[in-house]
Amino acid sequence: MSLPPILQNLRIPVIGAPLFIISHPALVIAQCKAGVVGSFPALNARPASQLDEWLHEITEALDKHNAENPDQPAAPFAVNQIVHPTNVRFEEDMQICEKHKVPIVITSLGAREELNTAVHGWGGITLHDIINNRFAKKALQKGADGLIAVAAGAGGHAGKISPFALIQEIREFFDGPLILSGAIARGDAVLAAQAMGADLAYIGSPFIATHEARAVDEYKEEIVNSGADDIVASSLFTGIHGNYLKGPIRRAGMDPDNLPEADPSKMNFDGAKAWKDIWGSGQGIGAIKEIVGAGDLVARMAEEYRAAQERICA
Repeated sequence: MSLPPILQNLRIPVIGAPLFIISHPALVIAQCKAGVVGSFPALNARPASQLDEWLHEITEALDKHNAENPDQPAAPFAVNQIVHPTNVRFEEDMQICEKHKVPIVITSLGAREELNTAVHGWGGITLHDIINNRFAKKALQKGADGLIAVAAGAGGHAGKISPFALIQEIREFFDGPLILSGAIARGDAVLAAQAMGADLAYIGSPFIATHEARAVDEYKEEIVNSGADDIVASSLFTGIHGNYLKGPIRRAGMDPDNLPEADPSKMNFDGAKAWKDIWGSGQGIGAIKEIVGAGDLVARMAEEYRAAQERICA
């Protein structure tokens, strides 16, 4: 099955993952102008009325870019909706997304048939992130157009299954759009994701260390100076398993190697407090050596992607 037109003709097959607190219009616009899908969580717009302002800013900037660069149009953008019942803004945010006819809606922590129907009604597509086959099949049954396989090593709310196992099993029952997330930080890793059966790569942590990211300088520096051994998996901070940098956890007075488990019934997605000083990150950050512009990061990945293709064909 071929990709829907909206996901074709990207500079490289990459979706910039929605980063809680960090993704905002400046980063999304830079990603899209560079030729990859940019995204942000709707909950990053605070208060809720700011979501309307952000979507206007993004669409206006990309329309202007496309008018001035008809031969190099921007990639589309996406909005991430947390579908879990604890998200009290869900209905209001969906109405604003419908007003702006958001082209791609990424759904997390639950699947709703009515959401997929609504997005299809205004001409958009939906991608649902999953960590195993059970959730994948549920999302498809409820009408999701594509799946984001969040494998072991991904930043933030991560799965525990190897990307090799997750992709091969999903491909046994689904031939539609499949995006892989998990420790992808270079262009050659994007090509590797495609080689194992994914259509696109889902990349988050490298975009934290960009000038446009809405992250404090200390967070960006921590990303640059850390590697896979500096990541710990824990459910403590939001109630769901995720990957985090050990440094900030130590500075908060906790032992990152001996963290208690959280009560999953007390998940917290709307309160930024739990995330303010505890920073999420994927295991692929060893490839991140400096803070750069988002456009420069995409250009580097595009070159690595092409070089990997040439090595394979040589």
